[in-house]
This record gives sequence, C-alpha cells and structure tokens, in this order.
Amino acid sequence: MARLLIFGFGYTARVIAARLNSWRITGTTREGRGDTLCFDDETAVRAEIAAATHVLSSVPPDGAGDPVLRVYGEALGQTWLGYLSSTGVYGDTGGAWVDESAPMRGRRPARNAADAAWLARGARVFRLPGIYGPGRSPIDRVREGRAHRVGMPGQVFSRIHVDDIASGVIAAFDAPSGAYNLADDLPASQNDVVEFAAALIGSPPPPFVALDSLSPMARAFYAENRRVSNLKAKRVLGWAPRYPDYRAGLRAINAMTSPIPVNAAPAAASSDQR
Repeated sequence: MARLLIFGFGYTARVIAARLNSWRITGTTREGRGDTLCFDDETAVRAEIAAATHVLSSVPPDGAGDPVLRVYGEALGQTWLGYLSSTGVYGDTGGAWVDESAPMRGRRPARNAADAAWLARGARVFRLPGIYGPGRSPIDRVREGRAHRVGMPGQVFSRIHVDDIASGVIAAFDAPSGAYNLADDLPASQNDVVEFAAALIGSPPPPFVALDSLSPMARAFYAENRRVSNLKAKRVLGWAPRYPDYRAGLRAINAMTSPIPVNAAPAAASSDQR
C-alpha cells in the first residue's frame, strides 16, 4: 500500500489527503491534535518516515531554518519527497512574468533557503501563490466584513484553488524532482477578485483602505507585483488547473456554500491580506 506522511497537516494538506482514498495517510501537527502525530514525537514520526513511500512537507521555515529538515532530514532517505513552498521566493518582478528558472530574490531569506534545501534533497518543490478554497476565499472575507480594496493600479497577483494544488501534487508523484509553479492562468488584481466575489453574493464592493493603514505583513504583500507562469507544470506534469481563473474558482465555491444575507452584521474588520 502506498503510504504518505505529511508534515503540517493543515488546510491544503487535508485536501490532498482526501484525494488519495486508497492510500494510508499520516499527518503531523505541532500538538498532535485529533488524528495526527505530534511533530516532536520523534520515535513515532521516524517510524512513519521509515514506512512511508512518499513524504510531503507543508511546514514553513522558522528562525532557525526548516524544522523538518533540521529534525528529520537524515531519516528521509531515498523516498519520494515533496515540499509546499511559495512563489514569494521570486520577490518583486514589477508585474513581469516569472518562471522556475528565475533566481530566488524573495524578501524572506529563510523561505528561500528552505526552498533551496528541499531542492538539494531531490524533492518536488511546489511554489504556490495565494491559496483559496471553500471556507478560505474572498467570498468568506466579504461575508465576514474582512475584505477591502487598495488603490494600487497595475498591481497583480497570481493565485491557486486548493483543489488544483492537490491535483498538481498528485501529478508529480511520477514526475522528476525540481521546482514547479502551481498557479492559475490569470494573474489579476486583488481588487478585481474581491469585487467579483462581492458581486457573486449580491454584496456591495468592500471599501478602499489606505495602504499605510494595513499591518506590516499586509503592506509587504502589496510590495510585490508579479505574474507566475505555470507552463512547466503543464508541460512536465501533464497538469492543468481545473479552475483556470478566479472567476471559475469563486463560482464553484459559491455554488457549494449556503447564502448568508448581505445585511447580516459583519465580523470585525481585519487586516488579513489573503
């Protein structure tokens, strides 16, 4: 039986696991909550590594580097390795297209180093832009009163539906190691996305806010402007996004969720940028 160990059993990891019905899946979390192993239970985790046919990490780096490689790197061996990284490793391109051949000039050295370290291990490194999906989408933020617009003409971002991450990772089970951008086909401004989400549920567009009113993390998000090419993943993995743009993805999410009256009391505003 194929066995997958996932370090960091969160939102995206659970969607991937749900697609692998015939596999044995084990996940880790920091606390070992529910159906997962505790990351720090080295005896149990090392036993799972030894039994796994595939290992995937979605754990971000910390101040000391990549936690998975630091604690368990020597135990990973020659099994299939995957790592969920970020297109943030490319840094700001002024709105230009970027592919996997571009240098890593991201503003987070720890993320760049983790990406490079997993590549050096022979992993399939999936560089992901903004992730959205059921329960974590612009539709949810509009309904909860947490969405906003920022007046920055020409600012664009790429994004990916969580289901398309799952299909990309699975497609790479038989693919060579290396970096793969998993992004949709239509980079777009954040304003266009939230306006479309609002229109889908019959809500007014969210307000404009000043950039300097946002949190430092949100301001850093808007400091980068790039379009992410997915052509390598299409060519090498034989993958294509089921939701090629945000409109298709948000329509699908809206179709599977129950409407909430737009005049319901909104949640407190947040500076969450995604």
